[in-house]
Amino acid sequence: MKNQEVDIAILLNLCKENNEKAQLTIYNKYYKAMFNVAFRIVNDYALAEDIMQESFLKAFTKLDSYSGKVTFGAWLKKIVVNNSIDEYKKVSKHQIETLDENTEVIDDSNDNGISYSELKAESVLKTIQNLKPNYKIILTLFFIEGYDLEEITQILNISYENCRTMMSRAKESLRTKLNAL
Repeated sequence: MKNQEVDIAILLNLCKENNEKAQLTIYNKYYKAMFNVAFRIVNDYALAEDIMQESFLKAFTKLDSYSGKVTFGAWLKKIVVNNSIDEYKKVSKHQIETLDENTEVIDDSNDNGISYSELKAESVLKTIQNLKPNYKIILTLFFIEGYDLEEITQILNISYENCRTMMSRAKESLRTKLNAL
């Protein structure tokens, strides 16, 4: 694990010198995870790709502000989360989308190996997508991205009390919808 951190540090130093090969190496290492982070928030493939690309550009241009107090991946993830939330807010103001418009239909008729817990997890994820936008975002950040309440307050720029209240209401809304299934 330490060797990876050293390798990343070396690559980041090369990136600061605009070394395109180092930038591509960093991109290849993190792009899938960052795309998934963006997609879970915006629920739109093309928009998630755009957010991921813009986030990498922003990260590479702002590398001097990376302090190294957290891993590069965590720092990059925060950029992606912030950009995703900003885009989600813009899109949700201008258009209302249904889950059906953003969900791919997957033929799982040949997959008999799916466990009950996988079906439950899939059901929870789909239900989260149907919640109010602020509930969807807070539950995604908490359950899927693994942020704690203090980190979420910083990301969403809300008070700790407001965050706790919103989390409680979001969980209750999720519980209610899941019980109705």
